[in-house]
Amino acid sequence: MTSEIKKLVLITGPTASGKSNLAVEIALREGSPVISCDSRQIYRELRIGTAPPTPDQLLAVKHYFIFSHTVFEHYTAGRYETEALSLLDKLFADHNTLVMAGGSGLYIDAVCKGIDNVPPPDHQLREQLTERLNKEGLESLRRELAILDRESYDSIDIANPRRVLRAMEVILQTGEKYSSIKKNIDKKRGFEIEKIYLEPPRDILYNRINNRVDAMMEAGLLDEAKRLYPLRMLTALKTVGYTEFFDYIDGKTTLDQAVELIKRNTRRYAKRQITWWRRDFNPL
Repeated sequence: MTSEIKKLVLITGPTASGKSNLAVEIALREGSPVISCDSRQIYRELRIGTAPPTPDQLLAVKHYFIFSHTVFEHYTAGRYETEALSLLDKLFADHNTLVMAGGSGLYIDAVCKGIDNVPPPDHQLREQLTERLNKEGLESLRRELAILDRESYDSIDIANPRRVLRAMEVILQTGEKYSSIKKNIDKKRGFEIEKIYLEPPRDILYNRINNRVDAMMEAGLLDEAKRLYPLRMLTALKTVGYTEFFDYIDGKTTLDQAVELIKRNTRRYAKRQITWWRRDFNPL
């Protein structure tokens, strides 16, 4: 293997934008495997609802971080950073170009920029804050965050309870501003990163999402959700495509309503992904 500059081709974009197809195409051309950076496709128990690569795609090219971990593990972006960089280091010994694909913003940031030096979760404090959230509502925590750390209030997604809870947890845990701990200083990597961002026109993207949910239903998504129902309290299962069916199983919705909610919530997720990635990319 020559000493040419090592390059990671990173393909990202919202769900259903065509990342897997392009990743396999480039990987075949470059003789590279595909390294997934999807925070749900890593779980071997989630075979349908996470829309993983097709069996044909998995046969065409070696994939990493697909069905590689279990929902019973506590898996974080920080752990992904460690494992992905270790894998890249090994693979670059035999490849000058590697292909990575996925739409999980934190996982991609972990590889490209590195995870900030934020302390690990304090589960007791998290429980206390969650109890406050349930009793007082999200707005109460947001108001306190605005007082304690206006910079974080202005920069994080304050509509996302998990983001607000995490910021408050770190502030109360350390006595420091969350924004001061998250320095946002990119770590240097020993390889170049070529970023490819896919964003189809909104009507095409939403149509793909709707059709894909229909295809997952035909593939047995409801049966998969029923099998996973006893595990519904695990963090890995608190995701679109499963929580809606858990509500259906609990009698909170009809089956048709659950399917439509999956489509709607997936479209909303895609919209949030687009907002995230437009920080760094122009659509291709």
